[in-house]
Amino acid sequence: MHFHEDPPALARPIGIFDSGVGGLTVLSEVQRQLPSESILYFADTAHLPYGTRSAREICQYVREILGWYHTRGVKRVLMACNTSSALALDVVAPEFAMPVDGLILAAARVAVGQGRRIGVIATEATVRSQAYTRAIRALAPGISVWEVGCPRFVPLVESGRLSSDETRLVARQYLAPLLAQQIDTLIYGCTHYPYLAPVLDEILPERVRRVNPAVAAAAQLRTQLHSSGTAAPADNAARCEFWVSGDPGRFAWAARTWLGYSPVVQSVQPSPTAVTPT
Repeated sequence: MHFHEDPPALARPIGIFDSGVGGLTVLSEVQRQLPSESILYFADTAHLPYGTRSAREICQYVREILGWYHTRGVKRVLMACNTSSALALDVVAPEFAMPVDGLILAAARVAVGQGRRIGVIATEATVRSQAYTRAIRALAPGISVWEVGCPRFVPLVESGRLSSDETRLVARQYLAPLLAQQIDTLIYGCTHYPYLAPVLDEILPERVRRVNPAVAAAAQLRTQLHSSGTAAPADNAARCEFWVSGDPGRFAWAARTWLGYSPVVQSVQPSPTAVTPT
């Protein structure tokens, strides 16, 4: 399954990437809200997890991924990764002609419409960047924000240990300081975290609203495609390709639970030589 070399402009695919299976929460939401759009999904599993990487490393990975997307002729890219959105969007995206969107601003807009005491669970790299705090306070300066790094969540999700005793214990430890601040809203600041919702729901009071950036980002993407006149026609035969930088079999195994089927997964190694920025 391959996209044509030169498909009609509106039918060209959207690129969606993450470090692993977490971005499938975004993929599923984009497919639900934009069923006519073809998608080229890339998981940079060779460098998983992003949350422990330096800003310099992440920017280089993103630069290589966007270069690969450029060679594939995508019409737009969505960073389905909060860490990339926090550390690389403003730095790397301007180097390319194709529009590149992130998750953080879309989620921040939803959160400020729901609460005044906002908690964020995210990777350590995202928390260090304070990207959510800055985005939220730019929209609503009077809102209180607390961010907590959750380095063990991504490995637990990638290994399928979603409801283990270890996961429950770790989740309680991560949420404790946020609950102590009596948050009224919680942002899942990593695309892997919605998979942990059943465990988080056991710990969070019902009054705490949850914000899934995937829903907000897909809605933002839909608006941008239509306003720019680049949305695929309703009768477009949408397709989805899956590519990884690591082991295709391992990703296919992990993805089956979330997709409901075993995807055909191909391997590619984006590299500096593939980068063709503007």
